Amino acid sequence: MTAIAQLIDATKTYYCLDCGVCTGSCPVARVFSDFSPRQIIERSLYGLEEPSDGTIWSCLTCAQCSVRCPANIDFPEFVRLMRDEAHQMGFDGVPAHNGMLQTITSIQAAGATQKRNFWLEGLKTAEKGDLFYFVGCRPYFDVVFRDINAGSIKSARNIVSTLNAVGEVPVVSNDERCCGHDALWNGDEEKFKKLASKNIEVIRASGAKKVVFSCPEGYLTFKRYYPRYFGDLGFEPVHLLDLLEEKVSQGIISFKESKAHVTYHDPCRLGRLAGIFDAPRALIKAMPGVEFTEMPRSRENAVCCGTSGWMNCSSCSKQIQLERLKEASTTGADTLVTACPKCQIHFRCTKSAFDLGIEIVDLYDMVAERIKTGATAV
Repeated sequence: MTAIAQLIDATKTYYCLDCGVCTGSCPVARVFSDFSPRQIIERSLYGLEEPSDGTIWSCLTCAQCSVRCPANIDFPEFVRLMRDEAHQMGFDGVPAHNGMLQTITSIQAAGATQKRNFWLEGLKTAEKGDLFYFVGCRPYFDVVFRDINAGSIKSARNIVSTLNAVGEVPVVSNDERCCGHDALWNGDEEKFKKLASKNIEVIRASGAKKVVFSCPEGYLTFKRYYPRYFGDLGFEPVHLLDLLEEKVSQGIISFKESKAHVTYHDPCRLGRLAGIFDAPRALIKAMPGVEFTEMPRSRENAVCCGTSGWMNCSSCSKQIQLERLKEASTTGADTLVTACPKCQIHFRCTKSAFDLGIEIVDLYDMVAERIKTGATAV
C-alpha cells in the first residue's frame, strides 16, 4: 500500500461523496479558482496525487470544509499527513517572512538558552505551583512584527495581570518552547516532538496540575496532539477564556463600564477545531457599555484570517483578510476583537497596508482594561 493510500485509509477519505461542498466552502477556492479540496481528494483516490504537488500547501487547514462535509471527512488532518510525507521527501511550502519564524522554532528545538521572561517585571509569578501559564511565542512576535505593533507582549502582561487579579500566581517558565503547532502542521514531525517533549518536561517539573493557554494553537496542540504522541500528560490543558468565563459566572470578575462597539472574529483553532465559541462572547457581553454585533459569518461559519503556520502567505491571504475586515466594518463596529495573537498580527498587517479605519484589539487587553478586581492594564 502506498503512503497516500495509507493516509486515505487512516482518515477515511474514501467516504467522500463527490458533492463538492468542501470546495464550495473553502475560502482559498473563492480566491484561487484552481484550488479545490475535492480535486485533491479525487486525485488521491485515483492515485494521481503526489506529495510533490504544491497545492497541499495552499490549504489553510481552517476546517471550514470539515464542519460542512456530509461524510465527516477530516480534510485538514488529511492535508497535515500529506505534508508529513512531502516534508520527508524534501518538498515544503514557501515560508512567510523569509522563514524567520521557522528559524526561531528550530533554534528553540535545538535547546538554545532563552531570555524570554524579560516582560514580567512587576507581576506575580512563581517557579512552582498548581497553575502554569503557557505564554507561547508571543515574546518573539513582538520582535518580528514590531513595525505593525503586534502588541503580543502587552497582551501577555495583561493576561498575567488578570490572573493575579483573580487570585492566581501562575508559573511562567523561561524554559518553555514553542508548542510545535507550526512544525506539526508544516510536516516537520521530528521538530514538533523535540519541542513538545521539552515543554512536557518543563511543565511536569513545575508541579503544575493545570496549564492555561491564551493562544488557540497552543491549546489545541496540547489538548489534541500531545496526548496522541506522548500519552497521559499528567496535567490538564485549560483555555484561559473558559477559566475567565467561569470567574465571571462565579461573580469573581466584574467590569467597569466603558463605551465601545465591537464585533468578534472566531479563530479557526479556537472555534471550529477546539469548539470554544461561547466563552469569548460571554466575556464581551459581560462588559457594561460594550455593544456587540456579530458578523454575518461567525462561529462555525467564521472565515479564517488568511494564513496558517507562517507558510504560503500570498495575495490570496491578503484578499481573505481584506474581505474579513470589510465584513467586520459592515457591522457598524469600530473595533474587531480577536482572541488569537496570529489573527491579530495578520489583520493588523492588512489594516496597515490598506489604511482601513477599524481597530484590531486583543480580547485579553479588553478584559484587563475593564476588570474591577484590581488588575491594571498595560
